[in-house]
Amino acid sequence: MRPLYLEDSYLKEFDATIVRADGKLIVLDNTAFYPSGGGQPSDTGTVRRGDEEFRVVFAIKKDGNVSHEVDKEGLKEGDKVHCTIDWPRRYALMKMHTAAHVLSAIMHKETGALITGNQLGVAESRIDFSLENLDRDKITEYVRMANEAMARNIEVKHYFLPTEDAMKIEGVIKLAKALPPSVNELHIMEIGDIDKQADGGTHVGNTKEVGIIELLKLENKGKNNRRIYYTLKTE
Repeated sequence: MRPLYLEDSYLKEFDATIVRADGKLIVLDNTAFYPSGGGQPSDTGTVRRGDEEFRVVFAIKKDGNVSHEVDKEGLKEGDKVHCTIDWPRRYALMKMHTAAHVLSAIMHKETGALITGNQLGVAESRIDFSLENLDRDKITEYVRMANEAMARNIEVKHYFLPTEDAMKIEGVIKLAKALPPSVNELHIMEIGDIDKQADGGTHVGNTKEVGIIELLKLENKGKNNRRIYYTLKTE
């Protein structure tokens, strides 16, 4: 079963059944809580059983399932629950993620740089690139190009492809040292003519939702590894 967060990034609430419970850790029969991974933090939110509320403080993918950590014990296997995502937090991360893809695609096109690491945050994010030189003027120009591209109000599409077909797409994997995926299908995220790559995170539906990328600072992080910090602002 495909997780709900990949089917619809805008799903804020859903009903589920607990299929496994171990203290504060629960597994649901399906979930819209994004599990930490790929530089995107996990979702938080609440799980309600009747009038009783449990806070989801962390989620992680383990053994093919999403394991949710709640703030107290008491939930049991078979419980019917109503779940709610912390939407302001999730939406902020969605915007950061789409911005990261646009900027990374521009950087890759202009320099051939691959992503060597990244960490999304609600207020500030960072991306590491395999760049030989750290040239603030050039990176400032790439940020300008990214913002110019997003101002075109481009629809962000997502769909699944068999892995064999997906791997035929040029640039479908933009992570340095990434291994060929050992899954039958890949989730593809496509932003017009800017970017098309395999991605398991959540994104906005149109680049107009992102806002404007603002460059915060640059760092050298070793040989051919440059770190870019950015935030988002509205016009």
